[in-house]
Parts: sequence; C-alpha cells; structure tokens
Amino acid sequence: MRAILSMALVFGACGLMAAMPSPARSAEPLRVIVFGPHPDDCEHDAGGTAALWVKAGFKVKFVAVTNGDIGHHQMAGAILARRRTEEVKKSGAILGAEVEVLDNHDGELLPTLENRRTIARKIREWKADVVVSPRPNDYHPDHRYTGVLVQDAAFMVTVPSFCPDTPALRKNPVFLYAEDGFKRPNPFTPDVVVPIDSVADMKIDAFDAIESQFYEWEPWLGGYTDQVPKDKAERKRWLATTNLPVFARTADRFRPKLIEELGEEKGKAVKYAEAFEVCEYGTQPTKDELRRIFPFVGKD
Repeated sequence: MRAILSMALVFGACGLMAAMPSPARSAEPLRVIVFGPHPDDCEHDAGGTAALWVKAGFKVKFVAVTNGDIGHHQMAGAILARRRTEEVKKSGAILGAEVEVLDNHDGELLPTLENRRTIARKIREWKADVVVSPRPNDYHPDHRYTGVLVQDAAFMVTVPSFCPDTPALRKNPVFLYAEDGFKRPNPFTPDVVVPIDSVADMKIDAFDAIESQFYEWEPWLGGYTDQVPKDKAERKRWLATTNLPVFARTADRFRPKLIEELGEEKGKAVKYAEAFEVCEYGTQPTKDELRRIFPFVGKD
C-alpha cells in the first residue's frame, strides 16, 4: 500500500507540474536567476545574454554559490571574499543585474540538503521564470555541485511543504544549462545560441571590474602574469584580445545553429556568442516560449 501511495503521489505531482502554466504565457517581464559556482562564473557564462535580457526589460539576478575565498595566489579568507563580492557587484551594475554572493567556502561546496534548501529559496524569492546554471559535468567540484543543487531544486521549488518559510512557485521555471566543453557522459547540445556582438564591450567592461580574477588569479594559474599590462587602458584592451576569442569559438562551434536561428547571412556574420541548453527538469518550453525568453534571437 505504501508503494502504491508513493507512486500515486509522484504521478500526481508530475501531472500537476505538467499542468502548470508556462512562464512564457505571462505578460509580465520575465525574471531570470543565474547561478555560478564562484564570483565571476555568472558573468562569464551569461554576461552578454544578461545584458540583452536587461535591455529587453527582464529582471536578472546573479548568485555566486561560493564566496571565492581561496581563488587567489596571494590572499585568501574573508579579505578575499569581501574583495570578490565588491568586484562582482560592480560588474553586475555594468550589466544591469542584481548580485548576491552566498557564504559558502570556495572549494568546499557539497550537495547537502541545507544547500538544496538555500538554492530553492533563492529561486522562489526571485520568483524566477528562468533559471541558468552549469551542468553537473565539470573538472571543478564547485561547478559540478552547483549544477546538482540546481537540478535537485528544480522540482522542489513547486512543493509547498519543502522550505515552507518561503512560498512555493505556482509555475515551474524553465531551467537552462550554460555552455561547457565536456563530453562525458554526454556533450553539451545547445537549444539556443545567443549573438552577443552588440554587448561584447559591456561583457569586457564587466570582466574588467573583476580585477582579482581576470588580471591576477587566472594569469597566475596560466603562467602569463608577465603579459598583463600595468596601464589600465592597455590592460583592458589586453583583456578583450584574450577573452573575446573564447566567445568567438562559441559562435564558430555552433555556427549551424546560428544560421538556423538567424538565416544564412546573419548567422554567418555573428562574431561572438553564448549558448544554452534546456534542462530536462522544470518546464519544457515550446519554440514560441523560447522566443519569448530570448526575444533577441530569431529571423525576425
């Protein structure tokens, strides 16, 4: 009897989820929340698209799931965490996104029940229509477990008795994965590729605000600190020449998808892009609903 009751509850819940109205049917501006493992990942994975969403009237929030307190070769702990928080708040202001940094230690994130509750609460508090996160396929445990935590919250955000202190959502968001290059157990397959040429400079400006990451930590990790210019203007130009090719590779990697979305001429002309895959959890958007989520992508 317990097994039968459990099955009835599961199938009943699934039926309720399927019957929930899609976020794309609302006339209100959509609300997007982006989860990144560290302070700089949201900006890297979705900074250009976030700027376009804000320009389209959407409300966007970035959440760094850890505070980045070991992400540097010369400083660590609370001093670094404060510095990185200040930097990403400046960066978010450039893009028009609200920013929050959770107080989890860098390198120590685990998919615990309490962390799942925290992620579910953040999605509910933002009243999110769209949720973006990494896939749970990554070299870094914080990246993997951010993906797992968001996946684990994907249904629970609609269950009133889970975290009853925060009202449950009455419609399940669309969950999207940001691009990655990992192939096992399955490669990233984009459902939407977003041209970001018009906001590429804004994305570089947002990176420029995160000095500890892009001018210090990453060059030290890569062994090229001697290449970083001292002059601020030259340093920013260097940042563009070293980072824009990353998003050019995304455009080239998914060129057939860009041509499908934009037509032959416009699709071939795109220089820089970001890409997103629809997660199998949460609301499954139709093509029309995806067009509303990404109004700046399409042949029209």
